[in-house]
Order: sequence, then structure tokens, then C-alpha cells
Amino acid sequence: MNAIQIYGGNCLHGQVGIQGSKNAVLPILSAALLIDGVCEIQNCPVISDVYHMLRLMESLCCVIDRNGHTVRVDASGVSRCDMPSDSVRVMRSSIMLLGSLLARTGSVSMQYPGGCVIGKRPIDLHLDGLRKMGVVIREREDGFDAETKGLTGAVHRLPFISVGATENLVLAAVLAKGESVIENAAQEPEIYALCDFLQKAGADIEGVGTKRLCIRGVEKLHEISYQVPADRIVAGTYLAACLCCGGEVFLKDAPCAQMKAVSAAAASMGAEIEESEAGLSVVCRERRVMPPGLVTECYPGFPTDLQSAFLAAMSLADGEGVLEETIFENRFRIVPQLQQMGAKICCQKNKVCVSGVKTLHGASLKAEELRGGAALVLAGCAAEGRSIIKNRHFIERGYEDICQDMRLLGADVAMM
Repeated sequence: MNAIQIYGGNCLHGQVGIQGSKNAVLPILSAALLIDGVCEIQNCPVISDVYHMLRLMESLCCVIDRNGHTVRVDASGVSRCDMPSDSVRVMRSSIMLLGSLLARTGSVSMQYPGGCVIGKRPIDLHLDGLRKMGVVIREREDGFDAETKGLTGAVHRLPFISVGATENLVLAAVLAKGESVIENAAQEPEIYALCDFLQKAGADIEGVGTKRLCIRGVEKLHEISYQVPADRIVAGTYLAACLCCGGEVFLKDAPCAQMKAVSAAAASMGAEIEESEAGLSVVCRERRVMPPGLVTECYPGFPTDLQSAFLAAMSLADGEGVLEETIFENRFRIVPQLQQMGAKICCQKNKVCVSGVKTLHGASLKAEELRGGAALVLAGCAAEGRSIIKNRHFIERGYEDICQDMRLLGADVAMM
């Protein structure tokens, strides 16, 4: 039925392990195309976005061997440069393959990647940066053809922070001739993981973790084995679940150092947060208080990917508050569905004003995108009565098994 059934009202208690990061593994898989040999990627999450990426890589003549959470990629036979349009349409992150393929084959033909309901996410920065590196791009109505006789280093001054553009330009630069500089680069942990993977494979990158990256092209990269870091957004989702439902949970392997802004937001709502090398402990004993004001920002600020989950928690908090979205222009699509459950939320352009209620009520709801869908699961777990969340496949793009994880914490959640 492609749905999730929830009987809400249970406090959460227990421990759940945090899977490998979706947003880290996708560019790392793209980076594997740069290596003329075999890479082993461990702690790879079993999610649909990874499945589609691996299928796309196979269509480009990569040999993929998957065994549970370990993926072996042999890119020595990569020869195709035309990406199948059906794969590109279903997964926006297919654009991550552009820089790697240009470095390996010198040409790429692809459709524009599929749209995204939370915002436009234009790829102009990707294409403009590649043009500076010697790529000729001929745009068509539905896509483009890109070709180069050899990538060369360039200086890129990004007009605004873009995770995707930073990743693509890094991937294009590591085998390019000469030096590339990316100014105003994204600093997200996923950028760090990509650069760490490439450095361990022999890339020459300076400034990792800062706004200025300097990449000196090398002749080749070598085979490596690499472990994907834990997913800070999944960990933040289950932290928000505790805010919604109350209780005491332990998030095993949660990347605490990457979650400072999220932990601070939870603490401002009354949660007790304790960090350790083993993970993150969250305790919510009383009804949550409304945070003084929550604003999404680029890392190290509060992540836009957790805005919907915290909006669900704010709906049940005591008092009134404002949540401001500064990254995407259409990320409040969850609001009408929370309102259907009894939440008191008013949208004002890129802000929502929330008046907390004591209870939400179960309802039949529909996920429209990944993070909003996960937030509806949290709201359903906190609500009185039965909720149905349709379009489970959106949630499966980034969560291995949100139903099983929530059951481990004591929620009554099942697939339908």
C-alpha cells in the first residue's frame, strides 16, 4: 500500500543506531568514478537514493557489488558518458556525477535533473564553474551536452553557498591540470567527508572544513576502503521524535560534534542533552517550551533538513514561536497536514508562526517529500489515535527503516 500506520500517544524509551549518511555517501559514490580500480565503501545506507545511484553508475559501465552495508565499486571500465534520462529524472543528485564523468571521459550528455518540491535548486553554479575549467556546454531544452579536451584549474568565487556546486567543483578539480580555488565553499560535514575520501585516495586538497578550498590536481587516485560517517539528519530526526513524544532515548553513533545547533535548539525547548563518544542521550520529561526563535542556516547553523521535524515538535510546545526558512522557498508544504492534525500554524512567506497545542489528533496524511514525510511520522507518533502516512517511498529515500527505528524506541508504527 506504500503507507505507514501509526497508533500515537506512546512516550519513547530505548536506543536506536544511526545509519550511514545519505548526503555524504552520494558524492562519495560519485568520487569512486574517479578511481581506475576498486573502492570499498562501508556503512553505506540501504536507502532508495543509494539504490538509484548505483543503478545509474552500472549504466555507465561501473561494476557494483553490494553486500549489506558494504558496496564495492569497480570504475575501471567506465566508458559511457550519456546518462539514462529515466534515472536522471527520478534522482536530482545525479548531477553529482557530472564533474567526475568529465574528469574520466571528457564528455557528458544528460537531461536536467528532476525537480524538487522544496525549491528550485538551480544548477547554474555547477555549469558556470565547469566552463571556467575548460568545459564547453551546449544547453538544450531538456538538458545539455558538456565536453572538454582536458580540465584545467580555475578560481571559483561562489555568489552564495551551495553544497552541490562545491561538491561538483571539487570532483572536477582533483584530476584537473593545475590549481583550483573555491571561495565561499560550503562547510557541511558532507563536504568534509567527500574531501576526506578523496585525500585518502591521493587527492591534494587544503582548507577542508573552511570556506576556502585549494585543490591541486594529481595524475591519478588509488583504490581505498572508506567508512561513511553517521547521518546527522537521521539522528536529528529521532532527537525531534523525543521532543514530540517525550521520554528518554539514546542515539547510538550519533555525530554529536556535527549536531551542536540541533542540540542547542532541543535544549532551548527543555530537553536534557548529553554527548558522549558512544552517541547522544536525549531526555524530555516535561512538556516542551517554545524555542525563542528558530532560523535555518548553512552549516554550522540549524539545518534546513530538520526544519519540518522541529516544526512538528514546536506544534506541541508551550507558548508561541516563529520558525524562519532561509534556504528553500517552498519547504512549508507540511503545514496544511499538521493543521489537519490540530496544529495552530500560520504561514507568512518564509516564516511560520506557531501557537503550541496540548495534543494533536490522528489523521490520514500524505508525504510529499523526504524530510516532511519523516516529520509526519513524528507527528503521528505524538498524536492521539490512528494516523496513516501515504507515499512511504519518499521517506525511504533517506531512512533505512523509520518504522523499525521508531518501534525500537517504543512507538507503535508499521508499514502498510
